[in-house]
Amino acid sequence: MSTHRGQGPSGDPGLLFTDQINRANPVPLLGRIEAANPCGEVPLLPYESCNLGSVNLPRFVTGGDVDWQRLIDAVALAVRFLDDVIEVNRFPFPELDQAGRRTRKIGLGFMGLAELLVMLGVPYGSAEAVRLAGRIAHRITAAARRASAELAAERGPFPCFEQSVHAKEGIPPLRNAQLTAVAPTGTISIVAGTTSGIEPMFAIAYVRNVLDRHLIEVNPLFERTARDRGFWSERLIADIAATGALPDDSSVPEDVRRAFVTAAQVSPSAHLAMQAAVQQHIDAGVSKTINLPASATVDEVKRVYLDAWHADVKGITIYRYGSKPGQVLTFLGELPQQAPIRVDSSYAGGCAHHVCEF
Repeated sequence: MSTHRGQGPSGDPGLLFTDQINRANPVPLLGRIEAANPCGEVPLLPYESCNLGSVNLPRFVTGGDVDWQRLIDAVALAVRFLDDVIEVNRFPFPELDQAGRRTRKIGLGFMGLAELLVMLGVPYGSAEAVRLAGRIAHRITAAARRASAELAAERGPFPCFEQSVHAKEGIPPLRNAQLTAVAPTGTISIVAGTTSGIEPMFAIAYVRNVLDRHLIEVNPLFERTARDRGFWSERLIADIAATGALPDDSSVPEDVRRAFVTAAQVSPSAHLAMQAAVQQHIDAGVSKTINLPASATVDEVKRVYLDAWHADVKGITIYRYGSKPGQVLTFLGELPQQAPIRVDSSYAGGCAHHVCEF
């Protein structure tokens, strides 16, 4: 049913469901897929490589709605860009070059889904959020396939097109055997100043432990909202950073409470529903972590894995909070407070960093 990936007992084991992966293999005559890239979102044949790009979804919100035409235009440009990468790339071994050009697989995805949902006032994991996430994935993949067909007419289809399931299904020639994948975007989302992949916010405010310093990082959208609407205070941020979520504070408007949902507040079934809705429309895989509390049992982890397999996703990772010693991201309430907190505000990488010294 699956292949294990991850780091053993480190607390965030993952599974790849190779049965589902191979049902979606666009070129099964080239062999059975048995592995993926490190984050699991791109199943690969031997010597193939991942060629990834991500659309920053919040940039396509205009007037309280998604600007679908601008998004489609950006996808067409991104597909052309990623196809060009294959042309200009220098592969260290001829086998990599041959495998990459044989299928010309690319993996266009998106990041900032959680931020987009907040901007639209839609709670992450709600039925409305699940429908919108699926709609976004569907629109992106459809636009990517149109762009790939245009490139095939211009430059020729990928060499193995006639051996692919696309040809057997009567689909017009494509330049790329595989077009979409959703990566975790852990680093590039920080650079872009948005939330990662399709993940919910880890927390609205949390502590990043860097050497001997503790940095309170505040979601920049929440900070802008709080300042613009007049309920920002350092005390509020300290209270949020204690647990990561909004406290029971009457100063925070109800619509803000409803929209700013954190990973720990989303049930495992809602986490999985979001991934399954996106996976339904994505060619490759969808990187997703299901966050579990420290109290999660073995049976609860087992249930998540089985539910994920039944949901026809291609892989899943869980993380039980606190299962790794020395977590990089923690909450203020877990730190030994030896002196009053001094907060200094600065901005870096799209996040507000508040330096707290104890």
